[in-house]
Parts: sequence; C-alpha cells; structure tokens
Amino acid sequence: MFRRAEAGLEFLLVHPGGPLWKSKDAGVWTIPKGEVHPGEDPLEAAKREFQEETGLTPAGPFSPLPAITQKSGKRVLAWAFCGNCDPAAIRSNSFSLEWPPRSGKYIEVPEVDRGEWLDYAAARVKINPAQVPFLNALRGQPEPGH
Repeated sequence: MFRRAEAGLEFLLVHPGGPLWKSKDAGVWTIPKGEVHPGEDPLEAAKREFQEETGLTPAGPFSPLPAITQKSGKRVLAWAFCGNCDPAAIRSNSFSLEWPPRSGKYIEVPEVDRGEWLDYAAARVKINPAQVPFLNALRGQPEPGH
C-alpha cells in the first residue's frame, strides 16, 4: 500500500513479530506478504495475506510490480495499490513459535507487530534490501488509482 503525502510517496511497511525480530530495525521491515496456496491466484493470495497480516482489506486497482528473489531464495510477487490507514489499527494474525529454540515450549506471536508509513528514504533503510526494487518501481511508474 502506498499513499501520496505532501512530501511525496509514502509506503506502508510492517515489522515482523516475535522475539527474533524484537530489537532489529534496519533491513527487516517488509511489505505484507506470504505464501500462495496451491491453485490460488497470486493476486488473490496477496490480498489475503495483506488482510491476514494487517487486519485491513486492500482495495484496488492493483498494479503489478516486478518480481524479486530474496536472499533466502524466496520469490516474491507484489502488487501496489493506493490507500490509507492508521498503522496503530493494524492487527495481525499469529502463529506458534518454539521459544526458546529447542526448549519444547511454544508461544503465540503475531506475524507482524507494527506498521508504519515511511517516505522513500526511510523505507529504503528499513525494508528488506531485496525488496527495494518494489519501492523503486512504484516511484517510477504511473500511480494506480491516481
């Protein structure tokens, strides 16, 4: 999701939840994203994952962005859409995590613990480096819905 602010484009990024990410900031924020289920349309998967990770319903039009491959080898497909929200209203789904590792104890953690609107300079520092092309592509293309 992006929006136009007085100073230019702002991007909604989310911070991963859980103890592994708690004290990490630069390079770990991400666009809301997840897995495509077998037989699922990738755009429908992107809309579902956005809603699961933010509690917000995305509304198009949606504009495809170039696919990227993250360091882990995960290929990420993404779509841009213009919207607005209060990041304090973000409510993520959760998952069970063994913590501490190999302890046999499980805790429930949110996939996303917070979101934030960031201008390009701040987003470029905070976003997973492999996802910077999403920011660049959106800055260089006509804005969907505007």
